[in-house]
Formats: sequence, structure tokens, C-alpha cells
Amino acid sequence: MQLSVTEWGDPQGPPVVCLHGVTGHGRRFRKLGEERLASYRVVGVDYRGHGFSTWEPPWSVEQHVADLVDTADALGIASAAWLGHSFGGKLVAELAARHPDRVERAILLDPALHIEPPVAFERAELTRTDVTFGSADEAIDARLGDGSLFTTPRAFLEEETAEHLVDSGAGRLRWQYAPGAVIVAWSEMANEPPPWPQCQTLVVTGERSWISIRVPRIANIAHVVVPGGHSVLWDDFDATADAVVRFLG
Repeated sequence: MQLSVTEWGDPQGPPVVCLHGVTGHGRRFRKLGEERLASYRVVGVDYRGHGFSTWEPPWSVEQHVADLVDTADALGIASAAWLGHSFGGKLVAELAARHPDRVERAILLDPALHIEPPVAFERAELTRTDVTFGSADEAIDARLGDGSLFTTPRAFLEEETAEHLVDSGAGRLRWQYAPGAVIVAWSEMANEPPPWPQCQTLVVTGERSWISIRVPRIANIAHVVVPGGHSVLWDDFDATADAVVRFLG
């Protein structure tokens, strides 16, 4: 299944395929693609169950990886640098394990390679609640008040609401994802983690992230720690983008 994508940068440049976290969407990478990777062909992907891609199941890791391969083939991308945040980092590692020829380099932004089952259960249960908002400002205030963001500029979330809030059908707004797909993703993150990629890999972690990650000290993996939380491209855009640009060379 070919997924919905958004592209930035140079169409003839080296490809960088960007994978969002659970509940997210591919257009979150606009700032990185336009402002910092303009010489690359930057592709932001909406997974199955998210954004403008199909919302139909299955939503398993196996299906997500198959969708990513189909989408890369449809775009004429045989091999690329793959960048993933949170659940997207897990998918990059899964892709590298199953199709190592597809992943020239891996960039894992606070990757959710494994979440302890009690935590995954708690997060999945929260997703079962139908959360809607009366306005974009209400959605922004809720996101800034949930304790997971530390230094994210409000302007980042204003762009997020413009791209990712949709009419719930009842005169209120909701984020554009299928709750069932998100619940399955939390279950998948409770499974055993994939192996770390064997290619050259950059890992960026947030010093105050709620995810606990033990990054191995091996030759092919570079590790950068930034001051903020799990959402490293929001809390610490410049530091994270600088690390990505240095890594890609």
C-alpha cells in the first residue's frame, strides 16, 4: 500500500525518509526539510491509521514496514537515510533489520524501541478516551499542559493544529488519527525491541524524556543528548537539527 507523503527540498537530492511518532503525521518534518535539509529530498510519511493515509487495518509493525517498502518503491527510492521519531524510530530499526539494503543510514530521535508493558497499557488506555477540543487554542493549551513538553515554542503547536486537527463531526476538533491504530502501536512497542541498526546510526535522546533508552557504545552508533524531553524536534529543534545535519554530512 502506498502511503500519503509530503516532500520538501531538492527532488534530485539524496533521499531522507522521515517517520513520525504515534498519533503524529509526516508534515511534522516541514521545518527540518525546508530549513535544514534543503539540499536533500526529504519525504514525510503518514502511516496507515494516521493523517491522509488509509485508516484501514492491519496496523501491525509487519504491515507498517511493508507499507514503507511499497511507498519507497512507488517514489523510486531504493535506498535512503531513514529518520524516525519515537515509534518511527522503532520502525526504522525494524526496516533496517528486515531490509538492510534499504537503509543507508539510520537516524533515531528518542526512539521507542521498547516500552515496558505497564506503561504501554497505560498509554493505550488513555487513547481509548475520545478527546476533542472546542478550538485550536484549547488543543494547544492541553498539549502544553500535559507535562511532556518543556521548551517547545507555541508557534510549533500552532502549525501542528493547522496541519493535524480535523472536525470530529460534532462541531468539535480532534487529532487526525485512528485510535485503534494507536492502541495497536502501543501494544507493538511492548514487544521485544528490534536490534540496533548495523549501518551508521545517529541516536538523539532528550535528557528529560519519559522514555528510558540505553544506547550501546559501538563504533557505528553516534549518540547526542539534548536538554529537553521526548519531542526532541519541538523542545530542541536547533540542537537536534544540527546533529542531523552533521551526521548526514
